[in-house]
Amino acid sequence: MNILESDHGLDGHDQLAALMQAGIQPPIGETLEFALVELEPGRVVFQGTPSHKVFNPIGSVHGGYAATLLDSACGCAVHSSLPAGQGYTTLELKVAYHRALNESSGQVRAEGKIVSLGQRVAFSEARLVDSEGRLCASATSTLLVFPIEPRSS
Repeated sequence: MNILESDHGLDGHDQLAALMQAGIQPPIGETLEFALVELEPGRVVFQGTPSHKVFNPIGSVHGGYAATLLDSACGCAVHSSLPAGQGYTTLELKVAYHRALNESSGQVRAEGKIVSLGQRVAFSEARLVDSEGRLCASATSTLLVFPIEPRSS
């Protein structure tokens, strides 16, 4: 699934809204069992409950799970504000871990927001909280914004 190739006429917000309305998850969301649950231009929220599939050998959730949710939130916050024909890629992601995720964390939420959006570069930030609203991880991201060139068939 590649929304940049299939929905040329829609802006980023409408592409993400169409996925939500259709109940379609990208493969990473299916694999790690998280979903986009809130969407507005410049702001998104992903939600998931880490299963034992993402635990590390010491009995806590692998840091890559939190990083993936934060990267998704940072990236999709930017995507939600892009015009039709524009895409993005993460250039840099800085994650800070504040509290370990474990069996008692419950459902987690990653909220991403745009800090600034230019013609070529965007900056965003995200926060990951547990089911009790405690901050578990945060991230800042630098993203490259670029035009999408239609692929010929």
